[in-house]
Amino acid sequence: MAASSSLLNPISTYALKPFQTPSTSHQSQHIQTFLVDKILMRLKQGNLNSSNDHLFQLTPSSFIDVIYRCRHNPQLGQTFLDTIASNHPKFKHSSISLSAAIHLLTRNRRLSDAQALLLRMVRKSGVSRGMIVDSLLSTYEKCGSNPAVFDLLIRTYVQARKVREGVEVFRLVRNRGICVHVNGCNGVLGGIVKTGWIDLAFEVYDEIVSSGIRVNVYTMNIMVNAVCKEGKFAKVKALLTEFERKGVLPDTVTYNTLINGYSRVGLLDEAVEMMNDMRSKGMEPGLYTYNAFLNGVCRNGSFENAKEVLKEMVRIGLNPDTASYNTLLVECCRKHKVTEAETIFGEMLENDLVPDFVTYSSLIGLFSRNGNLDRALAFFNDMKSIGLVPDNVIYTILINGFCRHGVISEAMKIRDEMLHQGCVLDVVTMGRVVEALRIWDEMIGKGIEPTILTGNTIVKGYCRSGSPREAAKFLDKLAANDVIPDRITYNTLIHGYLMEDDMDKAFDLVHKMESQGMLPDVVTYNVILDGFCKQGRMHEANRTYNKMIEKGLNPDRSTFVSLINGHVSQDNLKEAFRYHDQMLHRGKEMGREKTEDKTWARKRGQKAANKRVAGQKYAGPQSHGQKGMDQKGMSQKTQ
Repeated sequence: MAASSSLLNPISTYALKPFQTPSTSHQSQHIQTFLVDKILMRLKQGNLNSSNDHLFQLTPSSFIDVIYRCRHNPQLGQTFLDTIASNHPKFKHSSISLSAAIHLLTRNRRLSDAQALLLRMVRKSGVSRGMIVDSLLSTYEKCGSNPAVFDLLIRTYVQARKVREGVEVFRLVRNRGICVHVNGCNGVLGGIVKTGWIDLAFEVYDEIVSSGIRVNVYTMNIMVNAVCKEGKFAKVKALLTEFERKGVLPDTVTYNTLINGYSRVGLLDEAVEMMNDMRSKGMEPGLYTYNAFLNGVCRNGSFENAKEVLKEMVRIGLNPDTASYNTLLVECCRKHKVTEAETIFGEMLENDLVPDFVTYSSLIGLFSRNGNLDRALAFFNDMKSIGLVPDNVIYTILINGFCRHGVISEAMKIRDEMLHQGCVLDVVTMGRVVEALRIWDEMIGKGIEPTILTGNTIVKGYCRSGSPREAAKFLDKLAANDVIPDRITYNTLIHGYLMEDDMDKAFDLVHKMESQGMLPDVVTYNVILDGFCKQGRMHEANRTYNKMIEKGLNPDRSTFVSLINGHVSQDNLKEAFRYHDQMLHRGKEMGREKTEDKTWARKRGQKAANKRVAGQKYAGPQSHGQKGMDQKGMSQKTQ
């Protein structure tokens, strides 16, 4: 297996030059033949590792010859590939030699390795789909390959989210006279439908059928899903009939897709008809089927009917799951049926079902809207107690509820917790903060004194939502109420300006801090340093780091993470590892965490090398107009 992973060694490179096999003289051809014979002899003797001199004389042309001559012994060819990857990782492939390697890997069922090499070709800039297809075709017959390699190429495009290119390759391969296997057809069809290009899906489907390719039940399920996505249910009967004529019969997935589609748009009679049709064909509707139907009944029928469906599930031996109860619960909460919602929640617990985000967001929303904030908080704390971490949606619901009912102090606490957990303040929450500010002004009017904690929460909210200038204006409100900004206030604002790439404003704030006798701390330096790193201004980042040390401040893990990431993004691995070594030397991470840091730094370096080797040299963040540190830098600003 070590050899297998070495095949994709990030140090190896290739130059895509389709159809440019070097011309050689008679003498060089003789030398090449001698070299290939030597390598093959060593391969058969099992001691190719002892022939490094021969391996380093390899050219793409001689590489291809070895692969061709291993056509009838693909395992021998595989040994050759693995040895090259291990002993000669810097070997430069041509597109033809790379194609030969892909054919061999595919023959040996090393599909993940083959796909990794295909992905390199796909991502290589300046290389058309036609060039890749023709490269593979030029080596196809001599490598004893099969159409599976083109199925893999099509799937590689789709999985790389290059669906249109996948369609182009599908058509190119067909036009070159290669029959695409139904698996490749299904891969491209599925990618098209998933993207939502339904018209294109039917266009490609017609091409598949006209080519005489035998479709299967997976093809049918993809096209049924396309019809349901489009909402053109009138096409269903004709589509099913067409597949039945081809000998393809619907399975459970087909029926579930249709029942879900019908239920979603309120065609409940048609959904019931499909369930009956399932039974007539010997297929029993399962939990997924009933949950889809239950959802449709709740959305388009009545709550009482939905409860009857739930009872029927139990009667036929299906145990409703959390999703089943959530469907009913969401409907209750939507219609403000408090008693029924709590009853359903109780039944869930009685049946040993674990509530999830949908459960709690529905209940917290219900009680936040009706003003029962204690009950909303109880469910909020309950979800945290069972290990669920609230997300933006949950926090926003609670903040809205508290703001709507004038409980601003509690709203600010929830919002502070939200930001502390790393959630981003969205537009809806920001709207509530604006309302909170209005109410806060009313509180001040009533003689209630604000605190810097509340002020910092609002400043952080503005900055997280991309409005640092509004946050700066809010400082005037703080000053007007004799609330003095602290380091947290300034560090938050500095970070806000850096998020907007406004280094000048950030440094103005550093000046302002110092003028008020407040020296920048590690957090301040980290924020500034991270800003430089993200802009690719590593010279200034290094100087900021040195200034930290001069000021007697101890850099922490965040300092080093920013510097390492910044240097890796600029392909300066030597500097990245130098800072990594300094981090370990300073003992900022001990024991297990130190090991994690080593692994993390290696991975960052490896990732940069991978990008460089694949011909996609990573240039790092777009460099902005570089103002030197002497003009607007920490060397001046922190004197």
